[in-house]
Amino acid sequence: MSKNPTENQKIGLFIKNLRESKDWTQGEFAKELGTSQSAVARMESGEQNFTTETLTKISETLNHKIIQLADNSVDFEVEGGQTLSGSIDTNTSKNGAMGLLCASLLNKGTTILHGIPQIEEVKRILEVLESIDVRVDWVGKNSLKIQPPKKLALDKINISSASKTRTIIMFIGAIIHLENSFSLPGAAGCKLGTRSIAAHAYGLENFGVKIKVGGQNFEISHKGLKPSEFVMWEMGDTATENLLIAASKIPGKSLIKFASSNYMVQDVCFFLQKLGVRIEGIGTHTITVYGKENINEDVEFYNSEDPIEAMMFVSAAIVTNSQITIKRVPIDFMEMELLKLEKLGFKYKKGRGYKSKNGETNLVDITTFPSTIKSSPEKITSGPYPNINMDNLPFFVPIMALSKGTTLIHDWSYENRAIYFMELTRLGAKMILADPHRVYVEGITEFQAAQVVCPPALRPAMIVLIAMLGAKGKSVLRNVYSIKRGYEEIAERLNTLGAKIKVIDGV
Repeated sequence: MSKNPTENQKIGLFIKNLRESKDWTQGEFAKELGTSQSAVARMESGEQNFTTETLTKISETLNHKIIQLADNSVDFEVEGGQTLSGSIDTNTSKNGAMGLLCASLLNKGTTILHGIPQIEEVKRILEVLESIDVRVDWVGKNSLKIQPPKKLALDKINISSASKTRTIIMFIGAIIHLENSFSLPGAAGCKLGTRSIAAHAYGLENFGVKIKVGGQNFEISHKGLKPSEFVMWEMGDTATENLLIAASKIPGKSLIKFASSNYMVQDVCFFLQKLGVRIEGIGTHTITVYGKENINEDVEFYNSEDPIEAMMFVSAAIVTNSQITIKRVPIDFMEMELLKLEKLGFKYKKGRGYKSKNGETNLVDITTFPSTIKSSPEKITSGPYPNINMDNLPFFVPIMALSKGTTLIHDWSYENRAIYFMELTRLGAKMILADPHRVYVEGITEFQAAQVVCPPALRPAMIVLIAMLGAKGKSVLRNVYSIKRGYEEIAERLNTLGAKIKVIDGV
């Protein structure tokens, strides 16, 4: 692919990723689409123009909207160039909520989870839970009461909702304790290239579980579960959570090495401890779980604050050259990001520490100040905690676009996400795509207003919105479902800081 891919090339790559996620060859896809294999090849290479009719047909065939043009879409109209001011609380995390909702399936008693954001990703999981006869009730704006049935109705699972989120794979760790053989729909979520389930499959094998990918489903089976000591295939967050959930009801000692110690993993560990599971090594890369065969507890637990949202506000403050106070920042999961930015000229003040409502997570308030950012002499990349979080890396892109000089941003963890970073060129950013993982960002950029279709990935979509906040004039971000997947009422909350974002329904 060229260093500056055309719109057709980006759409073609998106279609290719969707096709491959279904394990279809080009020939099989062509047959389903009613066209030739050579036509599919031209589409995927970006050599063919796409009409609305063609995209609609492809969307229906792949069961995924390529570009949303329907009446139920939501757009953001942004009057950029506003200086932000005031203070805002960091919301609780999407990723933490996902792990906690899956882990709640272990409990035969009543679970009340506080701090569950009302976002699209959560709604999809709740639809799945309700479809299999789990009773889920909102008992406050962000509190959920979860009561399991005597037997899950897996045959009635909501396939449409399950296929919209990769979180569905984390159901496996709990359901293996209820069924010896079952099937779950395959997952989608963000379109960030091929995201392997190898860490899940290889890890669960150690407990005696087999996962087979058949068509669009996961086929799971076992002949009995056993504790185990093993090294993870990779330090994945959801894989670690899945394995922790699985180990928690297997009597005996399980030792998981090369485990993630990220914020959502720690939250799951703290919740499992509430359920009476003994866990050692929380916050390290070697976690020991002493399984508890019967879990029947009435518990309440508080999801912790989201370091990714905190970083989003930091990025927005820098891009708009604003002084704001970001409250309830989970500082342990932001320290490397703040260190990098400080060395590049970011000015801020950190307040005194205090605890989250879960009694575990360390919080601080951060006040940003108008800053002149310089380019980084070294590449900026992410890594397992305590390095820069892979979901925080995109927020460096609009920041570095404001710096004098050129900075290399290396997104090694996700295939193709760097391609979506290139959407900032529509707003005037000067960028070169080196490959699907690396992008050179050149400053100093003065962002310009534009109309952009929201990328089909959460964090890249959000950095487009941030750039629009810094662009004088009226911008339109179309079809913001990707943002609504992970951010609750984000337009309204940014407006409380002085942004001017109009939410437009049905356009």
